[in-house]
Amino acid sequence: MAGNDWVNSYLEAILDVGQPLDDARPSLLLRERGRFTPSRYFVEEVITGYDETDLHRSWVKAVATRSPQERNTRLENMCWRIWNLARQKKQHEEKEAQRLAKRRLERERGRREATADMSEEFSEGEKGDLGTDVSTHGTKPRLPRINSAESMEIWANQQKGNKLYLVLISLHGLIRGENMELGRDSDTGGQVKYVVELARALGSMPGVYRVDLLTRQVSSPDVDWSYGEPTEMLTPRDSEDFSDEMGESSGAYIVRIPFGPKDKYIPKELLWPHIAEFVDGAMNHIMQMSNVLGEQVGGGKPIWPSAIHGHYADAGDAAALLSGALNVPMILTGHSLGRDKLEQLLKQGRLSKEEINSTYKIMRRIEGEELSLDVSEMVITSTRQEIDEQWRLYDGFDPILERKLRARIKRNVSCYGRFMPRMVKIPPGMEFNHIVPHDGDMEDADGNEDHPTSRDPPIWAEIMRFFSNSRKPMILALARPDPKKNITTLVKAFGECRPLRDLANLALIMGNRDGIDEMSSTSSSVLLSVLKLIDKYDLYGQVAYPKHHKQSDVPDIYRLAAKSKGVFINPAFIEPFGLTLIEAAAHGLPMVATKNGGPVDIHRVLDNGLLVDPHDQQSISEALLKLVADKQLWAKCRQNGLKNIHQFSWPEHCKTYLSRITSFKPRHPQWQSDDGGDNSEPESPSDSLRDIQDISLNLRFSFDGGSGNDGSINQEVSSMDRKSKIEAAVMNWSKGKDSRKMGSLEKSEVNSGKFPAVRRRKFIVVIALDFDGEKDTLEATRRILEAVEKERAEGTVGFILSTSLTISEIQSFLVSGGLNPNDFDAFVCNSGSDLYYTSVNSEDGPFVVDFYYHSHVEYRWGGEGLRKTLIRWASSVNEKKSENDEQIVTLAEHLSTDYCYTFAVKKPAAVPPVRELRKLLRIQALRCHVVYSQNGTRINVIPVLASRIQALRYLFVRWGIDMAKMVVFVGESGDTDYEGLLGGLHKSVVLEGVSCSASNALHANRSYPLTDVISLESNNVVHARLDSDVRDALKKLELLED
Repeated sequence: MAGNDWVNSYLEAILDVGQPLDDARPSLLLRERGRFTPSRYFVEEVITGYDETDLHRSWVKAVATRSPQERNTRLENMCWRIWNLARQKKQHEEKEAQRLAKRRLERERGRREATADMSEEFSEGEKGDLGTDVSTHGTKPRLPRINSAESMEIWANQQKGNKLYLVLISLHGLIRGENMELGRDSDTGGQVKYVVELARALGSMPGVYRVDLLTRQVSSPDVDWSYGEPTEMLTPRDSEDFSDEMGESSGAYIVRIPFGPKDKYIPKELLWPHIAEFVDGAMNHIMQMSNVLGEQVGGGKPIWPSAIHGHYADAGDAAALLSGALNVPMILTGHSLGRDKLEQLLKQGRLSKEEINSTYKIMRRIEGEELSLDVSEMVITSTRQEIDEQWRLYDGFDPILERKLRARIKRNVSCYGRFMPRMVKIPPGMEFNHIVPHDGDMEDADGNEDHPTSRDPPIWAEIMRFFSNSRKPMILALARPDPKKNITTLVKAFGECRPLRDLANLALIMGNRDGIDEMSSTSSSVLLSVLKLIDKYDLYGQVAYPKHHKQSDVPDIYRLAAKSKGVFINPAFIEPFGLTLIEAAAHGLPMVATKNGGPVDIHRVLDNGLLVDPHDQQSISEALLKLVADKQLWAKCRQNGLKNIHQFSWPEHCKTYLSRITSFKPRHPQWQSDDGGDNSEPESPSDSLRDIQDISLNLRFSFDGGSGNDGSINQEVSSMDRKSKIEAAVMNWSKGKDSRKMGSLEKSEVNSGKFPAVRRRKFIVVIALDFDGEKDTLEATRRILEAVEKERAEGTVGFILSTSLTISEIQSFLVSGGLNPNDFDAFVCNSGSDLYYTSVNSEDGPFVVDFYYHSHVEYRWGGEGLRKTLIRWASSVNEKKSENDEQIVTLAEHLSTDYCYTFAVKKPAAVPPVRELRKLLRIQALRCHVVYSQNGTRINVIPVLASRIQALRYLFVRWGIDMAKMVVFVGESGDTDYEGLLGGLHKSVVLEGVSCSASNALHANRSYPLTDVISLESNNVVHARLDSDVRDALKKLELLED
């Protein structure tokens, strides 16, 4: 292999990753001693069955082989494999270049179209970076920093009148307030510590009454019992100044919501099918807590969350659904982003996109992040790099278009339905009160003046036992054994630099472990690589790698490094932020850190060390040697860090955080402010449905905007003027504009019915079947009604029809099938954009619309700007796909409503997939929910927070209908929103043999398998035959008694 340096370097890079030995697939050909031919190997293994994990196995065997001839043969085989890797990498680079070029064209086209829709020309100010929230390097953020206790006190006095309720969500990992098991696994890392400390800090801030950190309840024998406790209070670090703010339910709490496997701790990649279950459980908790807080400090009215803050993609997805269900603002912190990880994995060339998706559920994660961008008011980032290089990879965020939209908003100019979340850089905070760094020589700080005989912390002895000379400065690395943390390069840099080895020791704190075999394959392979390098460079007595440490030991570890005049290093390939760098600086440790990511921003503020290229081990060793050898430089970096560290305090972080939240436009369920106090039903002090009392029943016309199908609904009224007055009154009142006028109308128009019948049912049957034809739907509906005829007669069961049809089409459907509208309590129409109830007064028409539902889901609805873009899209499809000027896609005006733009499709196969249309709209900053329905012959575009499942959650929020008492009947397939109807606390009955003929084509639109969205093994999901098993299915779900 002489002269093949590129082979050697590539081989070393692969082996540094440390592929797992136990998962390797043995190569039969490698074991055929004396009969091996490289050409046969290349054809059979490299081309037809390449498996890179076998490469590491081959290397181990080659090293252990005594025969030079056999060793050379094995190494030759590996060269073939490496050649194939290089070939794959080149192919990937070509595909990547094509993909990036396509994406750039899509972005530019979307930007041009968005600009063209905005009639006013952009000013010069819009072309530049006007955003003071999205600060650039070298500029100061708009909000001043807290530089003294006096300024903090002034700000605190301004907030004392507020009683904020905040909800944080972090789903994966093991979360508790004390003795966090950081490094236990890849899911229990820096994010866990961050969210706990954020919740604790916010709970101690003035103006904040309560903070709930929602996570998963884990009752498994594999983890500590504390993770199964429903609630845990986070004790404030220092709450003396705000003790007067405390109340009965105030403070910060970890609230654990049960979802997913009850007795099993599972990794985050397997949580996706259970997100809906968490959403329903969290919604129930938030509703209860809002009412409790309302009784305590809200004057009897619920205190809705001021914001719901999702951390990571899974929690962001859940927060988006909760934000829509409760109509409250959402915040997102990505922590680590799916698109960025996908890019990195593809560049490595070891896994195909399909394999990456199967392992990491990466496409489901990316879609969760895109939905979070659609819904978020604000996205919190730690660094500018996260915005410029990571978030801009998403369809839903374009920095250039975001600046233009923000400029128009500041000038009070219409954005034509376009919205972009605010990207705000707020570095994570830290608690510094317990840290007292020494100003003098650290070697003189062995004792304590008050307690001269105080013992050293036990962790010191655990680390020092590794060192033959414990007086040397200690280079400290604190990271879990993960390839991206680049620990092996650090060990190489230390091992190959003799002056550095002579001057310093190296301490590697790599999480906790009992045995290497019990670790994950990735972690164990990294640790094995480290141990081999220690042996290779003979670093015994110079490198420490303790097996265990507690979270409470971490400050003592920093103190030990500072006492020895050591250095903290973070050599990660990319570090999103680098909280450990701040912790180390607070203890007086200079830093050496990667130049990729957050450390750049930290170094700009602290100026307490050196930045290095993580791929250049010589650069790493030189930086470490410079700080260890130059005592003046070490002292200067230490002093700079201690002087500037206050800029990363938790009060600073929380002050900026809360200032942003209080600037949001208030959002909460509208009936809270409109109901007043006049409510005669004691069981519900604030949920009188005044908009659907009989005043609304006098609106004897369809609200779906159609004209051709409404004749069957419209009835004669005494005068058109009277109808117009009633409509205007209800519309104004529903928006909270004319409560006085509505009160007078109530006296003349309402009858005794005050609450909808759906509220009084023991359980609710939701029929959400998506058939090809009306006849099949009617037959299935009749069979389901007949299955519970007894309960129908008793009034204990209610029915909801959930469909993509308009209310006019539903009326025609019921009439043609001989069904009575009063057989149903509610109708979810237009794929979830409209909600109607059955009228209690037959003289006034069959249906009444819930106007509050419109106000609930209209957030970020694009209106006319969206409509124009959709028409333009339909025209482009017709031009590209049609023959003989045939209109493939046309706007169906008679089916469209104010909150649903419907398009008729003549050739579904010629229409781009739903994900392509969704991508197009996101690129143009239009936020909506696209549903392909009725066998692909109809496209409904509705508000982003509207859907058929969200309508059911609205019924829970509005009327308190228990989600666990709902059973949804679906087929084996359906419209493209089908996946949302399965999963959650409600029950589901999947009717076998019921599906639409185009289901495969419709659901091929999804970029991830259905199993990444729903868990078909859930106890809440049963299968049944429509012709015989419906009632048995309801008994199995314990909704009917035997």
